Amino acid sequence: MTIRVLLADDQPLLRGTFRLLIDSCEDMEVVGEAGNGQETAELARTLHPDIVLMDIRMPGSDGLSATAEICADPDLSGTRVLILTTFETEEYVAQALRVGASGFLGKYVTTDALLDGIRTVAAGEALLSPGATQALITRFLTTPAAGAPLAPAERLNDLTPREQEVMVLAAQGKSNDEIAETLFVSVLTVRSHIHRAMTKLGARDRAQLVVIAYQSGLVRPEPPHPSAR
Repeated sequence: MTIRVLLADDQPLLRGTFRLLIDSCEDMEVVGEAGNGQETAELARTLHPDIVLMDIRMPGSDGLSATAEICADPDLSGTRVLILTTFETEEYVAQALRVGASGFLGKYVTTDALLDGIRTVAAGEALLSPGATQALITRFLTTPAAGAPLAPAERLNDLTPREQEVMVLAAQGKSNDEIAETLFVSVLTVRSHIHRAMTKLGARDRAQLVVIAYQSGLVRPEPPHPSAR
């Protein structure tokens, strides 16, 4: 299946570069380009891409506003947003996750990392390193600024003990391979548990599942290490 990508960036040169790169892959294609947030949201509703490769800072309606609009539209439930920006601040990452983005990359990434990132997000997994996952969720998504919880804490009772265990490990930043190794199960089994937990909790993707784990209290944030300041 070909991954259909919508490019959102206010710099035509960058969009052209990304188009050449993505269209060179047999498993993906660029289906449209947008230069601001409003145009991106409108094109997403028209084209229904699998992935929106989204810049944050664009004129008028920015990438975060467009991300929120796309992720809140039930008709675009199959569209996932991958943020790609020069402004890779922790607060931007936190805001992107809160409004529904499935991944976040800095524009310094390698070509292979970008393409792999598109495939990862298209497969329904969050694109954050283990360290970034724990740091961002701990420092931002558990604060009052995070807004209303994505799912009531009592919804965790719908999960089996194993599903909760897998959810905890995912919230700690472990990959599917690492979770499988920790629990002595197959990666396919881990994916199955993740998917069932997402379905029961109404999580759009793995990133939202991690947010719910912290917001509900299933995982408690650890105080930042002094050396990390």
